[in-house]
Amino acid sequence: MSNENKTALKGGEFLIKETAASDVFIPEEWSEEQRMIADMCRDFLQQEVFPKLNEIDEQQEGLMPTLLEKAGALGLLGISVPEAYNGIGKDFVTSMLTTEVLGAGHSFAVALAAHTGIGTLPILYYGNEAQKAKYVSKLATGEWKGSYCLTEPEAGSDANSGKTKAVLSEDGKHYILNGQKMWITNGGFADVMTVFAKIDDDKDLSAFIVERSYEGISYNAEEHKMGIKGSSTRQIFFNDCKVPVENLLSTRGNGFKIAVNILNLGRIKLGGAAIGGAKEAINKSVQYANERQQFGRPISKYGAIKYKLAEQAIRTFASETAIYRASQNIEDATKEYIAGGMDEAAAKLKGTEQFAIEAAIIKVHASESLDYVVDEGVQIYGGMGYSAEAPMDRAYRDSRINRIFEGTNEINRMLMVDMMLKRAMKGELDLMGPAQKVAGELMSIPDFSAVDNEGFAKDHKYIIGFKKAILMTAGAAVMKLMQNIAKEQEVIMCLADMLMDTYVAESMLLRVEKLSAMQQDEMTQLKTEMMRIYMYDAAERIHGSGRNALNAFAEGDEKRMMMMGLKRFTKVEDRNTIAGRRGIAEKMIAENKYCF
Repeated sequence: MSNENKTALKGGEFLIKETAASDVFIPEEWSEEQRMIADMCRDFLQQEVFPKLNEIDEQQEGLMPTLLEKAGALGLLGISVPEAYNGIGKDFVTSMLTTEVLGAGHSFAVALAAHTGIGTLPILYYGNEAQKAKYVSKLATGEWKGSYCLTEPEAGSDANSGKTKAVLSEDGKHYILNGQKMWITNGGFADVMTVFAKIDDDKDLSAFIVERSYEGISYNAEEHKMGIKGSSTRQIFFNDCKVPVENLLSTRGNGFKIAVNILNLGRIKLGGAAIGGAKEAINKSVQYANERQQFGRPISKYGAIKYKLAEQAIRTFASETAIYRASQNIEDATKEYIAGGMDEAAAKLKGTEQFAIEAAIIKVHASESLDYVVDEGVQIYGGMGYSAEAPMDRAYRDSRINRIFEGTNEINRMLMVDMMLKRAMKGELDLMGPAQKVAGELMSIPDFSAVDNEGFAKDHKYIIGFKKAILMTAGAAVMKLMQNIAKEQEVIMCLADMLMDTYVAESMLLRVEKLSAMQQDEMTQLKTEMMRIYMYDAAERIHGSGRNALNAFAEGDEKRMMMMGLKRFTKVEDRNTIAGRRGIAEKMIAENKYCF
């Protein structure tokens, strides 16, 4: 594929265009430097975090801020911050790698992600030079800790409905803030907060940089939570809090845009952290299965346990693959915008915004993969899994927030489809042409020509079929439901699941295809097996979601025709997935860890 084509693939275009395997980034390509950074992160967790998990959960006074300072001293808080502001200025893919590895750190991972993401990036990306010099330089080293105050009692998913108000003082030197924020991560110790409020009776939010030392700020006690108990979560009240006018972030009324763009970034980063947590939980699952004896042999010898271990690995490998594909896409888009004359901060935002659909897919897929992994982790541990003395208790409880954080998974499913359709309406994404082509195909005789058994030709054919299934179902839904489609949330959920499985399956195919061109060994064969098992299962899920959607709005001959088309588009060859999963599990059992 020419370089010209490589840069042409925009967010959401995976549905209507093919990607060459040579154009994706895969984790097998980490550079020596990137591997060293990952090792440094692992060492930090082993030395500083894992031995203190109980103390962290008990919120031992001063412990979390101290850990953040230690991470700052190693440069871990400034991975993606430019050197001019005390960062180390690495690219997006490298920052995602550190997010992934440190994602295994339970409550510490939450505090770190909030600090480096929503705590730092609004100022880095939207601040003026003076604001960046003053605040980002201290946030990057950990001297100051950051937080983000968006959610309110009446404004959760509907963030723009917040009631917090800002009024300009008579002398014009301050904005007077009044309101209340809740679920504020790092709220108990953050020195700097990005606070969202409406100036006067504005329709849209504005954003302000607020320092802890300002008068008129008070805090409720720490929230008691199901999991991530070591993460400081508080309600914060602003009562006639005076914020200097120069602390308005960006321009008046631009707060909602800031919130949305920072959430896009937060979503893909959350996916990375979830995978770090999943790999650590799989390591513990494998190790326990190898140690635990029942009926005279380790439970890892039993098929039911092998199934669980393999499925944990397949889902984690799948999410990881999609994450790094999209991360590299964001990095490439950012570079392209910079080359076109855009300033770096604006280019990074634009690059992330471009792949907002993929970020939503990754957030949902990775958080649900992690939930599966820890749930089966508890099961593998059996009775010990339910004991607070064993590690799965914490992993299980800490995982659950990820399907709520950064927009619930329901909201993110709606967003995937909504953004696709909006881009089509704006003419940014040609969905109607391909959808009409697929509709025309339903009337024609199916293509029964043989597909080459060598290489990955069949797998590519399956992906093309999955995409046709989505285009047909979504196209029919839009035609039939028109303006009311937004109200048909169940249909949108079905379309979102079809979209997610297709993107992830294609990402896995491209990864193993690229890997096969680089090396042929046992590991490559096992990863290919993982991809084919995922593809086999995805075909059934996509078919089921498509049927449920079509049953909701189609009827008569049209419905019969589409159901036949759906069956054709999701048809894959039979596969012995039991033997395949056994091989995957046995490799991990032999290595005593997640090894893919």
